[in-house]
Order: sequence, then C-alpha cells, then structure tokens
Amino acid sequence: MSDESAQKHETPGWASDAQNVALDAVFARHRERLRRMVQLRMDRRLYGRIDASDVLQDAFVEASQRFERYREAPTMPEFVWLRFLVAERLTTLHRHHLHVKARDANREVSLWNGPLPAASSAAIAAQLVGNLTSPSNAAVRAERVLRLQEALNAMDPLDREVLSLRHFEQLTRRETAQVLNIAESAAGKRYLRALQRLRSFLADLDV
Repeated sequence: MSDESAQKHETPGWASDAQNVALDAVFARHRERLRRMVQLRMDRRLYGRIDASDVLQDAFVEASQRFERYREAPTMPEFVWLRFLVAERLTTLHRHHLHVKARDANREVSLWNGPLPAASSAAIAAQLVGNLTSPSNAAVRAERVLRLQEALNAMDPLDREVLSLRHFEQLTRRETAQVLNIAESAAGKRYLRALQRLRSFLADLDV
C-alpha cells in the first residue's frame, strides 16, 4: 500500500463536515508518529492479517465519534489523546486475534488504569540493529539482535517503556509522563538511566 493510498485509507472520504475536516487536520499532523507507535507495539503474529493503516483507520473512526466531546473539554494534548485511542484499538485487536487476556502483566503496561501493548524488546532490538548493522551480514545482525534483546529484557520494564516512548516514538518528556501517569522528573530520570545502560551495552557489543 502506497503512502498516498494509506493516507486516504486512514482518513475516510466521508469526513466532509466541519468537525471531521478539523479532525482530518489533527490526525494528519500526527499520523507518522502514530504509525511508528503501532509498528513498534503490534505483535508480529498479526503481520499479514492487519497493518498499521488498518489500526489507524479504525482509530480515526473512533476519534470522529469522540472528537466533539474532546474539543469541548480537552483533558490531555491532542497527540496524547489520539495515541490513547490508537492504543485502545491495538489492544482490542491483540485480544481478538491472539486471545490475550485483559490483564496480561507480561505484555501490557498501565495507561490511565487501562492496558496498552508494551513495545517488545524484539521490535526495539530489530530497529536498533537495523540502523547499525549492514543488511548483507545477516549472521552478525541476527546475533546482535538476540544479544540486544536479552539486554533490553533485563531492564526494568518501566525504564524500557520510557526508552521506547522517548527514543522510538519520539514523545517529549512531558508527553511520556502523561502517557505513563508518572511525574515529569521521574520520566526524565528513567530515560537517562535507560539510555546510559543501552549506550554501555552497545559499546560492549561493538556496533
């Protein structure tokens, strides 16, 4: 699916009244960040069944039903609000297709007392090594992914989540604190700690 067709798919043509035109503009501003979030958190077993565009389209439809109420009394920044709706949809798809339990602590982290699929260490490792290793050296690449995944699994889950939000989803410190419902200062400290551990491991890995 091309970027142009995906964009049309994610913002249905019937969005013609003033409210949905406004939502189109809001969604367009944040589409790529939301797409990165889905790609980082979607279980690999769902590949081939659904893609990021499907998740974003469903979230757009849900957002159109809630947008007027949100604009009347916004309780969070628009990106954090949209990300919350996308996360809800992704969680629903995980449960439907993979029969994930509603409170599987090993696969979900809290978001305003609701579950959110955690960024997998495999997805994080693949992105990191993909940027640092030549695709032609498949054996070295695979070994580094496994070793990096082990290091990520050894991190405190919340530190790993903060790293995912800041480094890969490119949330600000404030947005990260809002998403995880923790103090902004705590989000900053956890990010620095996780980043230092990751840099130390990458240096030992010689990538």
